[in-house]
Amino acid sequence: MTLAFTKMQGLGNDFVVFDAVNQSLDPTPAWIRHIADRRYGIGCDQVLVAETARHSAADFRYRIWNADGQEVEHCGNGVRCLARFLHDQGLHRADHVTLETDAGLTRVERVDDDQVRVDMGPPVLDPAAIPFKATSRRVGYELTVAGTAYEIAAVSMGNPHAILRVDDIETAPVATLGPRLESHPRFPNRVNAGFLAVLSRDRGDLRVYERGVGETPACGTGACAAAVAGMLNDWFDPTVTLALTGGELVIHWQGEGQPVWMTGPAETVFEGRLVTGAT
Repeated sequence: MTLAFTKMQGLGNDFVVFDAVNQSLDPTPAWIRHIADRRYGIGCDQVLVAETARHSAADFRYRIWNADGQEVEHCGNGVRCLARFLHDQGLHRADHVTLETDAGLTRVERVDDDQVRVDMGPPVLDPAAIPFKATSRRVGYELTVAGTAYEIAAVSMGNPHAILRVDDIETAPVATLGPRLESHPRFPNRVNAGFLAVLSRDRGDLRVYERGVGETPACGTGACAAAVAGMLNDWFDPTVTLALTGGELVIHWQGEGQPVWMTGPAETVFEGRLVTGAT
């Protein structure tokens, strides 16, 4: 028996996507790790699965696993790719689709054959809901790592993010500080660490160390969280373009209680068939 899959990428953040509506799929953490392995499997940052929706207002259920086998709540680059996958595979022909995730419902719109616009929902800023251990909500929090104090913003876009402003994105300590932030005890579910350089009111540079993955060329939820942090600190206007290693995302947010909109590309790389039972 074989499983059909599609390899996709959004700004270099790459995915293996499966249709679990028309074929049987029962992913385990070990199986996910094998699929994600770049030497012995297909290779990806995350595995994405489209399933039959459980929520009456959703068209499909969207599930995400990181390369380490952990299922996570949301992925902004992944949701754009999944929307294009559903359209290209003929599973959903409309230019908009509502997806059910563990973080809630997400509305996705095809702008054209390349660009996809996503309603990422309002950001979560309450520390307990992120989750982040803090006595009260603030714009900036002091976080001590290996004896050094840093000021971060804590934001959830369905998954937790710590945003640290840096002067130069090229010299940002992503490889050393990123994993320490990821596993910091004040983030009970671990955290994605974003390193943000503000260039102007409408532009910034961003690198993201993603939990369970490491540094990635792009992170959609991370870009949304960084934009929100920048707007709360009055570094950015309501629409900002963030340049990540893999390319650019446009983020728009009108403020408290409003959804964050993200626009960016989604591309199919190739399609294939996987022999089931191969581990």
